[in-house]
Amino acid sequence: MLPNYTLLTVVFSFSLERSWADAIPGKVGLYDPEYEKDACGVGFITHIKGARSHKILSDARGILCNMTHRGAVGADARDGDGAGVMAAIPHEFFNAEIKRLFSLTLPSPGRYAVGNVFFKPDDTVLQESQAKFEEIAGLLGLEILCWRSVTRDNTILGPASRSKEPIIMQPFLVPVDNDPVNFDGKLFERQLYLLRKRVTHALTLKKWFYVCSLSTKIIVYKGLLAPVQVYKYFDDLTNPLFKTHFALVHSRFSTNTFPSWDRAQPMRWCAHNGEINTLRGNKNWMRAREGVMKSEYFADHLESLYPVIEDGGSDSAAFDNVLELLVMNEVLSLPEAVMMMVPEAWQNQPNMEPEKRAFYEWAACLMEPWDGPALFTFSDGRYVGASLDRNGLRPCRFYITKEDTMICASEVGTMYVDPLTVLSKGRLQPGKMLLVDTVEGRVVDDRELKMSVCSKKPFGKWIKEEMLTMAALRDWVIRSGRWRRHVLDTTSITDDKRMLAFGFNMEQLNMVIAPMVNDAKEALGSMGTDTPLACLSQQPRLVYDYFRQLFAQVTNPPIDPIREDIVMSLTCYIGPEGNILETNHSQCNRLRLPSPILSIEDMACLRMLPQYKNHWPVATIDITFHRSEGVSGYLAALDRICSEVSQAITNGDKIAILSDANVSPDKVPLSALIALGGVHHYLVRNKQRSKIALVVETGEAREVHHFCVLLGYGADAICPYLAFESMMKLRRDGVLKHELTDEKIVYNFIKASNDGIKKVMSKMGISTLQSYKGAQIFEALGLDASVISKCFNGTASRIKGVGFDVLALDTLAFHEIAWPTRDTVALSVLPEAGDYHWRDGGENHINDPTVIANIQDAVRRKNVSAYEAYSRQAFEQIKNCTLRGMLDFKFDHAKPVPLEEVEPWTNIVKRFVTGAMSYGSISEEAHSALAVAMNRLGGKSNTGEGGEDPERSLPMENGDSRRSAIKQVASGRFGVTSYYLADADELQIKMAQGAKPGEGGELPGYKVSEGIAKTRKSTPGVGLISPPPHHDIYSIEDLKQLIYDLKSSNPNSRVSVKLVSEVGVGIVAAGVAKAKADHVLISGHDGGTGASRWTGIKYAGLPWELGLAETHQTLVLNDLRGRVVVQTDGQIKTGRDVAIACLLGAEEWGFATTPLITLGCTMMRKCHLNTCPVGIATQDPELRKKFLGKPEDVINFFYFVAEECRSIMARLGFRTIDEMVGRTDFLTISQSVRNAKTRSIDLSPILTPAFTLRPGVATHNVMRQDHLIYKRLDNKMIEMCQASLKERLPTEINLDVVNTDRTLGATLAYQVSKTFGEEGLPENTINIKLRGSAGQSMGAFLAKGITMELEGDANDYVGKGLSGGVLIVYPPKASTFQSNENIIVGNVCLYGATSGKAFFSGIAAERFCVRNSGAIAVVEGVGDHGCEYMTGGRAVILGSTGRNFAAGMSGGIAYVLDLKSEFKSRVNAEMVDLETVHEAEEVAFLKGVIEEHARRTKSGIATKIISDFGSFLPKFVKVMPQDYKAVLEKQKATAVAAAAAAPAPAPVEKKEP
Repeated sequence: MLPNYTLLTVVFSFSLERSWADAIPGKVGLYDPEYEKDACGVGFITHIKGARSHKILSDARGILCNMTHRGAVGADARDGDGAGVMAAIPHEFFNAEIKRLFSLTLPSPGRYAVGNVFFKPDDTVLQESQAKFEEIAGLLGLEILCWRSVTRDNTILGPASRSKEPIIMQPFLVPVDNDPVNFDGKLFERQLYLLRKRVTHALTLKKWFYVCSLSTKIIVYKGLLAPVQVYKYFDDLTNPLFKTHFALVHSRFSTNTFPSWDRAQPMRWCAHNGEINTLRGNKNWMRAREGVMKSEYFADHLESLYPVIEDGGSDSAAFDNVLELLVMNEVLSLPEAVMMMVPEAWQNQPNMEPEKRAFYEWAACLMEPWDGPALFTFSDGRYVGASLDRNGLRPCRFYITKEDTMICASEVGTMYVDPLTVLSKGRLQPGKMLLVDTVEGRVVDDRELKMSVCSKKPFGKWIKEEMLTMAALRDWVIRSGRWRRHVLDTTSITDDKRMLAFGFNMEQLNMVIAPMVNDAKEALGSMGTDTPLACLSQQPRLVYDYFRQLFAQVTNPPIDPIREDIVMSLTCYIGPEGNILETNHSQCNRLRLPSPILSIEDMACLRMLPQYKNHWPVATIDITFHRSEGVSGYLAALDRICSEVSQAITNGDKIAILSDANVSPDKVPLSALIALGGVHHYLVRNKQRSKIALVVETGEAREVHHFCVLLGYGADAICPYLAFESMMKLRRDGVLKHELTDEKIVYNFIKASNDGIKKVMSKMGISTLQSYKGAQIFEALGLDASVISKCFNGTASRIKGVGFDVLALDTLAFHEIAWPTRDTVALSVLPEAGDYHWRDGGENHINDPTVIANIQDAVRRKNVSAYEAYSRQAFEQIKNCTLRGMLDFKFDHAKPVPLEEVEPWTNIVKRFVTGAMSYGSISEEAHSALAVAMNRLGGKSNTGEGGEDPERSLPMENGDSRRSAIKQVASGRFGVTSYYLADADELQIKMAQGAKPGEGGELPGYKVSEGIAKTRKSTPGVGLISPPPHHDIYSIEDLKQLIYDLKSSNPNSRVSVKLVSEVGVGIVAAGVAKAKADHVLISGHDGGTGASRWTGIKYAGLPWELGLAETHQTLVLNDLRGRVVVQTDGQIKTGRDVAIACLLGAEEWGFATTPLITLGCTMMRKCHLNTCPVGIATQDPELRKKFLGKPEDVINFFYFVAEECRSIMARLGFRTIDEMVGRTDFLTISQSVRNAKTRSIDLSPILTPAFTLRPGVATHNVMRQDHLIYKRLDNKMIEMCQASLKERLPTEINLDVVNTDRTLGATLAYQVSKTFGEEGLPENTINIKLRGSAGQSMGAFLAKGITMELEGDANDYVGKGLSGGVLIVYPPKASTFQSNENIIVGNVCLYGATSGKAFFSGIAAERFCVRNSGAIAVVEGVGDHGCEYMTGGRAVILGSTGRNFAAGMSGGIAYVLDLKSEFKSRVNAEMVDLETVHEAEEVAFLKGVIEEHARRTKSGIATKIISDFGSFLPKFVKVMPQDYKAVLEKQKATAVAAAAAAPAPAPVEKKEP
């Protein structure tokens, strides 16, 4: 217990300024610092036995500096994003310093504390801050011996860093009662923790106060520095007396250029590489837990630690705050606390030890996972370790040497290690922990560590005795005779007035809900969405419609919820939470639900819970209000509901059911979302949320998006009773399939809902429902601040909008339709709303029949009057549907110029591009017509993600070209070869798609024709899957690497990154600009020809107006706008749209839907069915004959658009586009479109002039990025290969490499591809032999004719896009370890490889051969997700595999040596069969390729196999994709039939001798 020192009586006031030293601007325009992101490189070096030396610290400098490329710099190269080092307190050094400076002798190590503390460089503030620090220290029983000023060299700082450089002081502290006999070190550490928290609360970030560390064991040196500056800046770090047994380093990549010194890492306990996706939920739940927390050790002092998560910090800081509390409370050790916060994926692991499963389930009862791609390195002085997220989304490699040293980092090769001294090389596996115990002097095995932790308490017994389950409750209800099947009333769908009261319509039932019941899947749609935003619609709308789903792009990856289901879980624990600061059996007394969607019968069971367990009382809260109360009754009902739930908690109820089942002619239902959100945030504010479960019983929610919003705002479970009843009634009325029983209807609906919820979670990279619940992963579009603050606090709602009055009116309008108060003609059927297809009298659509007819007439006859009619009608619909429709030009304030002075239309159209529609999604004829048109104009067409046939680069007979200038690089990497990249003017990285951001895609096998297969480098008839993430982009530093890869593969092409509009996209775009993209595309939510689930089409992404304006403002604010070209797209229709986009910040514009309409599209929205009636979105040969579009139609359209734009420019006084970019001061909000619903919409954030945010900086593209291509090792290779490049003569090269030599061979491959085309050179023309540790992307896009051999090891992405080359990697010949037991290459090797060979003598990490479509690879073991999405080629694995092997594998064949008979349990068998290898041809291939592997790498395991091949052969398992097998058998049968049908050869006539 802490001694009862006087508690502080001051009331801490929390600054409204949320950043340290106001370094990050507050909200301005659309910029919001809440959405800032960062990523990094991390590493540590430690002496396993705990021996101290200065060499450890010195070596860490190399690790830090050699990861500089993983960090970033600002506008000035001297302004780093932040870097630092954590080390043990150097007693010898500090003792000498304190003796020299103060003539004091420090106590022995561990009996004093020290840390680095930031203060404002102002004498008055410094003195006041130090005085407050000393005052609070005294109250806590601590004495400050002295303050040491840290010596630094600030001459190396850039202007941004120096502008906020703090004074850094080191306080040396001891306990007042420093009893040498009864010294309590743990008590001392708790006092220091209290001191740090209290002083931080008292002084606030605004005064620049920040404690880097304050401890008796460790110290952190950090700042807004580049990695190379850290040791130069801090003199202490180069002093030979500074000795430590470990050093942990961090290099930061921030999405801004603001001077925030505090955000540098390491934090106080850990350094973090990645992103916490669930941060807002984690923060909310942590605040709620403060209401139930008690601590034996902190006792009455606990309140002074709140808020546990401090304001103004990053996601890493928030994690560190909670980790610090758990460790300082002493119930959990540091490794145990990390296990609780970042658990491995345990729910779907049947082979996991029961003790581990029980521990993780106990932890899940207390805390949701802090989910996201994350590598945490940590230390408390004794333990030094690292932990990886459940999906292995960050790299972590390590060496252990014979000198008892462990070197661990994001990359290998960050420091030189003599190969003779290396004992082993490894990598941290998904969900695992790497731990060095420097006291015991050993590396603790992950299994040993976790089994030790999990065996400390009887977690399994606690769960068995305490936990309630839905299955057990249901079973008890049945056994006790209480079970009742739900009985439908006799009314039909059309007579059930509740349907109207809750806003149901026939279109929704048929297009959304019925497919969920019929097929147990969400329904598909296509061609985007062109209906009004909810805040603009004249129809009454549900509150859910105002919420847009957020999604991962760049800074973290989405997850594949189908192929990587092993890491996903919808299991949730509901009911009052236990106290996280203790460990006991009562914490497991919660109700486990396998799904958040409850059937009507399950809901009835839940109400019987008090009879099953009398200590689980349940309260039902009515969320309807009396109709007579009118609009005012809506808000009054919400306040009543909040009070009733709070009272239920006081009464001891453990579950509150928020129910609208009482809806009737007199009772109006409050929106379940408003009720739930209001109650959830009311309880969070009052720290009561952890004391009760909130279950929603509603007739309102009926589709996946509704469920996700409810869960995102805190619902524990949902019973959508009216959705179930409506489907049962449709079946009873004969509308649904007759074979569907009521049970099957419920099962299918829940399954479709569960899968849909997983998909929405996974779009944000969230794996578990526990983490998603309450995480508020949404933006509100068009809701007033009053609604947000009361019900959805913390949610972005940037344009404000409707308040409770309008929401109440919409609710009453639905009720009025159901039960009219006046005599009206009642609806005899449910209405057809026209939300999905245009209906006369229904919802507005931008692309209505009149618009389509007019534009087709205009372009076919070059009819100016038809175009003018089209423009007028399009504008009318744009006013009805979009934000830009509310804007008008300030012509009155402009000085017009003559039209002839405005740059010509021929210049403007060069800034036009057509959308990224792949050959496969649209026909070859349509794709080619767009390319021909854009090439004639000098604009750009886009290949889309389907690759492009090299023949299209050849000129046509008439001189036209079908070549697409923009070559897209998407997650599927279809057809991405060295030649494809070399033949581009622009390489576009597709991070997301407007129609379905955060989702992948799939081209079914029946659509993969010969032509498509040839273009995509795949097999006809075999399905192709586009993964949701780019598997080489899990964070922003990964994107930086891919940009570098692409620039290396084509130095003359610009590199573009396609983003989709969402809140924070401007911040992401700033990071993209710092990652050296040349071009950024901001897509709107409403475009997209691709097929997608309606949930994604309707509810994900935002209008481009918001994303574009935010991007432009944020780039200007960071002085990055001049580095990049900004483009936008999404339902851009007219010259007016182009002009508005330009004024909002775009200098290029993309068009997709309208060019297709000019080619004949009639918006039938059947693209996903392959039945397009005009031959555009189909591969059916007969339907393609109906295509009548011409390039001239597209050219005419763009001519009209450019001329209309020119006329607006002239009236506004702009002669050039460059003058016009970002001039929002020429836009105003049109008052003519204001109505009751739109009157409160505030577009002023969109119209904030960016040039006023940071005057004097560039506001359009004025410079090129410096990609440092001139520094590449490839340049030396190219010089040495001139004979090969000019005359095809052989070349031999020998070079040493280090980890900063990245993307080796890509630029050389570019030269080969540009010179010799896709055929490349004869094999082994260029032989390159390398020694050392190669950087990322070694051998990326290596062309045919190049062989690259590495003696050493390599990092991630080896052989990415391999294009015919040969790669060989083997350990140093001097190595003493077994190659097949050690890591040789990193994650995601051979991603998207199309041809060539690879031989790796060692183990590859995660996702080996992901999306391989043609390479032959041999490796000696792989991690998780091996051969994922593979579509061709061969993979031979001479060792064990990780989990989830062959997930999504539709083609190619893998051969796995299964010596321990454990492979079957590690295979995802959804798409593959496991077979033996027995056919002679296959046996010969397998033996031959292993022989080649042995010859090229001198592999011991390969040599052993070949020497006894007959014994090893039966142990090989052949992994054969089912579709691929069927196609091969069909090809074989066709060949046999063709041979049989061929005429026999004529007999050879014998000639007489």
